[in-house]
Amino acid sequence: MNRRGLIVAGLAAALAPGAALAQEATHKKGGGLSFIQLDPLSATVTRANGRRGVMTVECGVDVADAGLHARAAQSTPLLRAAFAEILRTYAAGLPPGTPPNADYLSMAFQRQTDTVLGRPGAKLLLGAILVS
Repeated sequence: MNRRGLIVAGLAAALAPGAALAQEATHKKGGGLSFIQLDPLSATVTRANGRRGVMTVECGVDVADAGLHARAAQSTPLLRAAFAEILRTYAAGLPPGTPPNADYLSMAFQRQTDTVLGRPGAKLLLGAILVS
């Protein structure tokens, strides 16, 4: 192989990881391109046997409007902080051994989503709610 061929092969090898990352960005893990997945939230609860446990909630926001989607993506830390506060307050008042109320959490998180983003248009989606 001549010198020019080696340079082209070297450049192709150097750019391959960037191309893989660009392709990975278009194929998100789940929910489509309008979905923003948040890191799991957790709070301390009292289990039925009186010991402490952990409640973990997976959630995300689906935003079809491009302008609101950009605002939601920038507001991810604010959304996460607001959701974590709601979850901590809810878990602190949950009687021992009582299963979490997904409807209440969904309603509270949706209300906070609309407040943080400044207007309705984003749909909150809950994933798993685990108590261990």
